[in-house]
Amino acid sequence: MTWLAFALLTVVSWGLYGILLHTGQLSMTDPENGRYKAFLFVGVAYLITAVIGSLIVLLLNGANWAYPAKGIMWSTAAGMVGAIGALGVLLAFGAKGSPTVVMTIVFAGAPIINAVVATLAHPPAGGWASVRWPFVLGIVLAAVGGCLVTFFRPGT
Repeated sequence: MTWLAFALLTVVSWGLYGILLHTGQLSMTDPENGRYKAFLFVGVAYLITAVIGSLIVLLLNGANWAYPAKGIMWSTAAGMVGAIGALGVLLAFGAKGSPTVVMTIVFAGAPIINAVVATLAHPPAGGWASVRWPFVLGIVLAAVGGCLVTFFRPGT
């Protein structure tokens, strides 16, 4: 069950991400470039957390320093997709999207994309016919939830 604690850590962190990023953007007091200034410090935070933190953990674990090209490629792609997503959030804020709506669409839509792509990449043993209805219902409910929050957000 340790995985659940780590998953919940991510839920809390990513749940706070959008509002903290929006607050950082506004706090830059630069309406035109504040979002990019905030994004710069997101990069600094990633450097501190991902690069330095990973190096410390690798050193403490006595890891070997072999990095297969395929692993580097996929991991770099993951980082780029994450950074593009963060930039997309900032661009949405800059286009007058509110954190309530933008982040709800992101966090309702991303699990749908993940579920579909992960299932395509790693099909179930019995094929698509073995996908149970609660899985499909979960995808539909995520989409409906995102729509409901968007259409009935506070202040509308």
